[in-house]
Amino acid sequence: MAVLEKDGPSARWTQRFALKREPLAGAFFWLSAFYLVYCARPEDWIPLLKYIPLAKISGIFALLGLLMSAGRTKRGFRDLPREAIYFFGIICMLFVSALLSPVWRGGAFFNTLAFAKALVAWVLTFLVITTFARLRRIIFIQSASVAVIAVVSVLKGRSHPRLEGVIGGIYSNPNDLAFAIVLSLPFCFAFLLSTRSIPRKAAWAASMLVMCTALFMTSSRSGFIDLLVTGAVCLWVFGIKGKRIHLIAAAVVATLVVGLAAGGQVKDRFLAVSGDNLENEVDQKAYGSYEQRRLLIVESLQGIAHYPLGIGAGNFETYSGMWREVHVAYLQIAVEGGIVSLVLYLLFFARGFGNLRRLRRIPSSDPEIELFSGALYATLTGFIVGALFAPEAYQYFPYFAVAYTSVMLAIAKEKEQHSEDPPPDLSNRPRRWSRAQARAGELASVRGGPAERSRIPAALLKNQR
Repeated sequence: MAVLEKDGPSARWTQRFALKREPLAGAFFWLSAFYLVYCARPEDWIPLLKYIPLAKISGIFALLGLLMSAGRTKRGFRDLPREAIYFFGIICMLFVSALLSPVWRGGAFFNTLAFAKALVAWVLTFLVITTFARLRRIIFIQSASVAVIAVVSVLKGRSHPRLEGVIGGIYSNPNDLAFAIVLSLPFCFAFLLSTRSIPRKAAWAASMLVMCTALFMTSSRSGFIDLLVTGAVCLWVFGIKGKRIHLIAAAVVATLVVGLAAGGQVKDRFLAVSGDNLENEVDQKAYGSYEQRRLLIVESLQGIAHYPLGIGAGNFETYSGMWREVHVAYLQIAVEGGIVSLVLYLLFFARGFGNLRRLRRIPSSDPEIELFSGALYATLTGFIVGALFAPEAYQYFPYFAVAYTSVMLAIAKEKEQHSEDPPPDLSNRPRRWSRAQARAGELASVRGGPAERSRIPAALLKNQR
């Protein structure tokens, strides 16, 4: 009976549950919580949550998860890719610029300390996410969170010009909100194409339409340029190379509908750049913003020349005297973190594109990996171009995108290495006979004759008679 109990249904369910349990589930949970709090900012639009410091709680537990994961994952700190070293170098240079800042050392130090949470999340992402299923969950959290933010912004932002201040934190500025939407749109595209469920396809398509509507409502010129670049790459990767020509027609129709419905203010802001026909206050503000950005670029170049080690994170607004950030991410990181930070910044994102190139050389039979690698290529391309027009040096989304490329490449390499490992040699393995085989052997020896019968126990001979 004991043997039968081991093979019973309860034992089989226990074995299945044990096989499905994932390693470091606690660390992955707090990493997911960190992504959810950063991307969705529930404390800004859910009233009861504004009294709970969700960002600090998730950040602390994510840090504890990083410390507790040391030595427990199949990837260790020695396995961190080169882009992680570049990111760590950027943080170090920002601390150096904070200590040497001619403007405000304390503010720069704490701004850098807050930005260092992105490095903790980056390293934990690489160490804990060891399967594509986990990577897909994290990308889903980011995409769904930004979609929810777009819905909330459209519903609550009718009385807010350009949706400014509807959501706090990284979404309070219209340009930052537009940038976050554009960087998440390719992932929504990938989820739409990866599912066969009609309701899910409809949900993702509706989410993308609302996200584009929110982007046009921000009237962000940099966001619109970023949308054109990212959308063109998505249509090339998913539509032309993926042989889905119908996507191009659908995208053109959707863009025309959303653009005609909510894109009038974006057009006016672009036309105001010339300085002609400034008919109303909105046009005057748009032209003034353009002139101010041009002066900020000149001021940032002068700051880089005078302080090559940087003036400290977040200090350019005070240094310029205009209380505005320079709307070029490359100049922003250079003037505040120094020239070395700019070099590391460029090398960091170059590694993201390099990871995608190396990933394409590895044969893969998983169509989802190909879909999301294409989405990552569109996201990074959009960021590289959009960073020329927006102050996004400290936004986490671009750093997350590079982390996704590193994780995806590591998963593909581990899978390829596992498939190339030779099968174990079982020729010298000792044989294990079952109880039924042993009993059959004993009975066979009984039939052999008197010599063999003498070796059989008396009890067994008695049973045979």
